[in-house]
Amino acid sequence: MKAISYRAYGGAEVLEYGDVRDPKVGPDTVLVKVRAAAVNPVDHKCREGYLDAVLDPVFPVIPGWDVAGVVVQPGVAVPEFTVGDEVIGYVREDFLSRGTLAEYVAAPVRTLARKPRNLTFEEAAGLPLAGLTAYQVVHKALAVGEGDVVLVHAAAGGVGSFAVQLARHAGARVIGTASERNHAYLRELGAEPVTYGEGLADRVRALAPEGVDAAFDTVGGDTLKVSAELLAPGGRLASVADGSVIGLGGQYCFVRPDADDLRRLTELAEQDVLTVHVDATFPLERAADAHRLSEQGRTRGKIVVTVDWAAEGEAAQP
Repeated sequence: MKAISYRAYGGAEVLEYGDVRDPKVGPDTVLVKVRAAAVNPVDHKCREGYLDAVLDPVFPVIPGWDVAGVVVQPGVAVPEFTVGDEVIGYVREDFLSRGTLAEYVAAPVRTLARKPRNLTFEEAAGLPLAGLTAYQVVHKALAVGEGDVVLVHAAAGGVGSFAVQLARHAGARVIGTASERNHAYLRELGAEPVTYGEGLADRVRALAPEGVDAAFDTVGGDTLKVSAELLAPGGRLASVADGSVIGLGGQYCFVRPDADDLRRLTELAEQDVLTVHVDATFPLERAADAHRLSEQGRTRGKIVVTVDWAAEGEAAQP
């Protein structure tokens, strides 16, 4: 099959488009014909070797953890899905090798859920990783509820935009940091926008003089420290970017595959609680350009890579 892969850690230039070994369908996996796969900041961190201490690479590595596609073959121990089912997945395993920037992926069944019927494949591909991250932080780590004042950093990005929508759905008031060009977008999502950078604490205090009940950090460093200072008494703090949050009394969160949570995201999308903004799309052969755009850190919503099956002539399954 055709895929994007890399044979050594490095910059986007190590990404190659070409033939790789066809995936095998294990008892507990599902062969998915990829229609779209999202690119996330963690992808370039994996590619550059920053996660080597926790994830062994099996080269060549096919990057990508997000997918939306169609079931081609369920494993012999998988009654949950049948051929033709449209699915989404956060296909992360405990090693780097068989990712989603490919024509096909053999996905563990625990990583999959039904695709939302009202989303395109491109939109659906942007939901799993970022949506699960936001869901697990907002509802589990921070336990956001009715009447809470919640601060969300990088609120126009993939994770942040979902966090805003989930917190608003839970009945919270949301203050979101973003560049001025994204303020109108945040208002559409139901957040009160503030510009990040110097003076952030004063701008947030002007909106929430008594402090915030929960802060969701996606940036780390000084932004995390400011978030801790802005908490009201008893306030909750969580970060997906900086482990030093633990020393500040908060929780460090690394998203995990969870089929139940993913099914809940599908339900929320079908109820129009969650929308997915696709900022840019790239064909599979240009996935390196998608990585480069992601590394700039200025994305509104999601960056998605697509497989053009019309151009491929609907190639036979592996």
